[in-house]
Amino acid sequence: MRITGEQRRRRLVVRQLALGADRPGGPAATTPEEVTRRLVALHATDAPSVHLAVLARVPDLGLDDVRDALFARRSLVKVLGMRRTMFVVPRDVVPVVHAAVATDVGRRLRTRLLKELATLPTDPVVEDPEALLADAEAQVHAALAAGPLDGAELSRAAPLLRTAFLPTTDKAWDVRRTMTSPLLSVLSAEGTVVRGEPRGAWSSPRHVWSPMSDWFPDGIPAMDEEEARVELARAWLEAFGPATVADLRWWTGWNLGQARRAVAALDAREVEVEVGPPGGEPVVADGVMLRDTDLDADLDPALDDVVSGHAALLPTLDPTTMGWTARDWYLGPHRERIFDSAGNAGATVWWQGRIVGLWIVRPDGDVAWRLLEDVGADGEAAVAAEAQRLGAVLGGSTFTPGYTTPLYRELLAAG
Repeated sequence: MRITGEQRRRRLVVRQLALGADRPGGPAATTPEEVTRRLVALHATDAPSVHLAVLARVPDLGLDDVRDALFARRSLVKVLGMRRTMFVVPRDVVPVVHAAVATDVGRRLRTRLLKELATLPTDPVVEDPEALLADAEAQVHAALAAGPLDGAELSRAAPLLRTAFLPTTDKAWDVRRTMTSPLLSVLSAEGTVVRGEPRGAWSSPRHVWSPMSDWFPDGIPAMDEEEARVELARAWLEAFGPATVADLRWWTGWNLGQARRAVAALDAREVEVEVGPPGGEPVVADGVMLRDTDLDADLDPALDDVVSGHAALLPTLDPTTMGWTARDWYLGPHRERIFDSAGNAGATVWWQGRIVGLWIVRPDGDVAWRLLEDVGADGEAAVAAEAQRLGAVLGGSTFTPGYTTPLYRELLAAG
């Protein structure tokens, strides 16, 4: 069975982008929790992206709806998970992500930090890395027990965090750095601390840290790691399949053996998936999809208007843009203009399930966009309408994304 690029793009719109639209086989998403669940997880490295990813998919939601889900209801939780990246997941999915990926990430981060403490020059000199790390952890937990603290406040309350690694080369990137960030990454992956609400505006990168016990009083419920990997693979294939095992491996950060075992434990079938760019010669790869995948629902003619007229403005590191490692089937020839040199995706304009441009918010709050290909009058009108809608939702609020490309900076400078 072959799944064409057109079918994949249609399913992408129905399953990941037009979540506020009624469709056969399921109701429209109406809450940030429902949006997140249908996407498995939202990228949270760049502070504004979580809010913008939700607002792009459900027109009736606003900034406060996302904030309430994150910090009032606490039904969405920030976790360090796939590929050592910060994500937001539904509360009941935290144990799955923790066991499937974060536990292993925590082990590797702890080993690396201990090695750095033992081998790199530090200020002050570290005589016993394990003892220092244990004492620093104890200081962090004691400080956070008194209430949420941001990184600067925490480093004052837990002075061992100020232990510094010294440069060993004359490279511009090799600078003095403290232990604060790497240790908080370890504790976040291990599930003992959690990133909380930002200080200041909704888009501020200055967030506070809290004990995970504020979210889970008895700790994150334990799961078997293999069983958790199977569950995470099932959820990902439900949202992102049909796809290749290489896509799953990349998205999770697993090794190939872990990805293959997880898929083998599922009721999945082998298929061919087209991975080439729209309009080009078909390029086919071996893929998989869950056997109960309802392709007919996604291809229902009743959804023709939803798919053919769909435009979206997605934020940096959006879960759809970053959902696969083989991206030509929705990215086309725009990789160098959309992604930075480290592989981080900028803010993107979508039309009918493919990337066609980029967008920015100017300092005056205006949403501006640029197309990289001709999408016709209907496409331009739909993109313009979506930009106007998003600008109204933001209400003049501005922000600076953490990841930009030369084209983004060019558009920003155009004024």
